[in-house]
Amino acid sequence: MSASSAVGGSGTVRSLQERAARALPAEHVKDAGGWWLRHAPSCSWWVGTVLPHGGARPGELMDRVVEAEEFYAARGTAARFQISPGACSQGLDTVLAERGYHRRSPMSLQVASTARVLRQVPAGSLRVRLDERPTHAWFEVWHAVHGHGGDSRSEWDMLGRVGRPCAYACAVIDDEVLAVGRAVADTGWAGLFGMATLPEARGKGAARGVIAALAGWAGARGAGRMYLQVERGNIPALRLYERTGFREICGYHYRTEG
Repeated sequence: MSASSAVGGSGTVRSLQERAARALPAEHVKDAGGWWLRHAPSCSWWVGTVLPHGGARPGELMDRVVEAEEFYAARGTAARFQISPGACSQGLDTVLAERGYHRRSPMSLQVASTARVLRQVPAGSLRVRLDERPTHAWFEVWHAVHGHGGDSRSEWDMLGRVGRPCAYACAVIDDEVLAVGRAVADTGWAGLFGMATLPEARGKGAARGVIAALAGWAGARGAGRMYLQVERGNIPALRLYERTGFREICGYHYRTEG
């Protein structure tokens, strides 16, 4: 049995990707027959990608693609599709490749039971503070690691749109925040997002402390399982998540217009 089928197969993949979209909410979302067309100007690009969920009837797939392209063209941006095995419309990846879309950003969708994460992560010496909303100290660390010159105001506004219960974790040494992460609880699952560790704190257990604190928060809110999305090329992160109990249920990628 594959890891994917062990946790519910394509239905689970689809539901987790939709939870992730709610945890990374775009400024504008259009439901186009089950496809989520998401627009998030000045945010990280993946917040504004198409979730092409829901099957297209025979002969309808190309019309759906064109509708998505028109949605993004009207907003002055390229169309990007998230392609998850079993969750997106059948044949879409081939259609996009034939239209000249480039395959980008191979990703890994991973899951773990909350109890397993707590067992795998030893109690650390770092203090971890949890807040219900992002603090400026939390955001500064996240932006220092992942901002890449983006619009910090837009990213901050995106966090303000999250409608599900959240926890923002800060690992602290001598009152200085060195590592952060956040979790979003959504119908029995908690998604892990925004993991960032300053270079001077790497290798000191700060990230593991953040994960442990967020797992404890998730368990206290009835979220018995956790999930995350990580770039396949991010080897240090993949090793961290393996050590903390996460396992891949599927790989996915994006198709970008032009």
